[in-house]
Order: sequence, then C-alpha cells, then structure tokens
Amino acid sequence: MKNYLQNFGCMIGMIGILFISCETPSIEEVADSNSTTTTETVPKNLEITKKSAAYTMSNWMGALDENLALTALTIPGTHDSGARFETFSGTAICQKLSIDDQLKAGVRYLDIRGRHYNNTFEIHHGVVYQNINFTAVLNSCKAFLAQHPSETIIMSLKEEHTASGNNRSYEATFDSYVQQNTALWYLGNTMPTIKVARGKIVLVRRFAATTSKGIDATNWADNAIFEINGAQKIKIQDQYKVPNNNTKWSAIATLFNEAKTGAISKLYLNYCSGYKPGLFSIPNIPTVADFVNPKVSNYFTTASKGRYGIIIMDFTTETSNTLIVKSNF
Repeated sequence: MKNYLQNFGCMIGMIGILFISCETPSIEEVADSNSTTTTETVPKNLEITKKSAAYTMSNWMGALDENLALTALTIPGTHDSGARFETFSGTAICQKLSIDDQLKAGVRYLDIRGRHYNNTFEIHHGVVYQNINFTAVLNSCKAFLAQHPSETIIMSLKEEHTASGNNRSYEATFDSYVQQNTALWYLGNTMPTIKVARGKIVLVRRFAATTSKGIDATNWADNAIFEINGAQKIKIQDQYKVPNNNTKWSAIATLFNEAKTGAISKLYLNYCSGYKPGLFSIPNIPTVADFVNPKVSNYFTTASKGRYGIIIMDFTTETSNTLIVKSNF
C-alpha cells in the first residue's frame, strides 16, 4: 500500500506539472513580454481595451484604434487658442490656459490667428497682440508631440489683423515655417487616420494658397452655419455674434446630433465660442462662455459613446475635456 501511495503521488505530481505547463497566460503576462509576442498573441481589440482603461488627457489618442480617421473622433478644441491678453475686460481674452497647458488638458484642435508682420506671424485677436509668435506656438506643439508621439494636433491657421512690413505672401511665410521642420506637418487635403497623423500637425488652412496645402477651409462664411464642399467635406457652426445665448446653444446641440449620425468622412467643426454685442457693439466674451460651457459639460456628462465632431470652446478646462474625450470610448 505504501509503494502504491508513493507511485500514485508521483503520478499526481506529474499530472499537476503537465496542467501547470499547459496553463494559458493572462493578458497581463502577455503584455509584459516582448512586443512581438504581444502583437501575435493578444487580439487587437483587447490591446485597445487595456489602453483605454489607462489613458490620460495627455495621451488619449493613443488609446484609440490607429486606423480610425480623425473625422471619426470627438475632439476638444479651443477658439482663438493664443488669446490670453486684452486691453479692456471681456473683449479679447478667450483662454486662461497656455498652449502647452491646453494640449496637456486634452485639446487637439488649435485655432491660431497670425498677423503677417515683417515676414513672420504674430499671434493676434483682432487688433490685440497676444505677446506670442508663431515660432513659440510651433515649439509648444513640437515639444508636446515629442513627449506624446501617439497624439496629433489639428491646427486651423487664419490671417488676422492688418499685414505690415512684408515682402512676400502669407503663404510664402507659412512655407518658410514648414521648411524648418517638414516632418512636423501633415499637409494632405483630406483628414488622415490617427496612424498617419501621429506626431504631426494637421493643417486646416484658412488663408489663400497657390498650391494644394492642408485641408482647404478658405471658403469660410462669416458668422454662419455652413458647409465647405472641397476635397474634405466640412460642416461648420461658427455663429460668433450671440445676441441670444439659447439660440447659440440650440445651434451647438443641433450640430452635435448631426455629427453623431452623419457621414464619418465629413469633418464637423462646432464653435461653442462667441460674444454678446454690448453698447456700441463692444464684445462681451465671458457672457456667452459662462452660459454655454456648463451646458456642454452637462451634455457630455450623459452623452453616449459616439462621434460628435470637433468641439471648439473658449476658456477650456481639463474637466470639460475629460467629459468630451470620454465619448470616444
């Protein structure tokens, strides 16, 4: 009996070793192994699920399927991204956060207004110089993308205020900036996928050009809801004169709904920004933002997963951007 028990115990031990050696590794164990093994063993949807659980506002694009087009995403943006200074209260400031801090807070669409001055771009909001130039904006973008190579930045660039001291076109000056770092730019005429755009600035061009250069948005209507039917189809809500806040909010919410059900290839730009004309038409920017921004946050607190377009706001915050980004997952 003793020999039998010893032999039986050995058999049990051998069977146990076989079972242990055949046990399937966990996802965590596979993910901790080399990259080749991870790619071959873990289904892609599981890789994305794991990334989605760990994203931050600095790297949220990296948690998405890289084959998605940028038009398929819900993206936080800022209006007049460099506008942080003003002469009279409420008339020019649109953001409290710097460009660096906007990007860290989840913003991936920048609205840059450059005055053409001495063959350079100085950032303006109307007549008000914002104490920053285009080189500084690009340096912020470059540094952020170097630290977070999974991300991309969509940049709308528009000529602002009166040109002065130049001996070349706005386009030629822009080209000079691109030539300093061509690898930083995506200048195709339609929106790319995340994979193609990673580590790059995607240009939405609001200035005239003699050659195809970025997403052509030069047919921008003033203070309107409109479409641009070029190589890249675009629907834009940019009613920036806001005599009635409820009417503005209705226009914003309508485009949210349209973007969720519209063609994935169409780009939706929804400007939640604006000003209320006051005495002598003097603009009051905070009056609109104080009404609209809480409504945007409330909307995305309960919004289901889906594509709502690019949501462009004054006085962006990481809290509101977190709610907006969440609708991608």
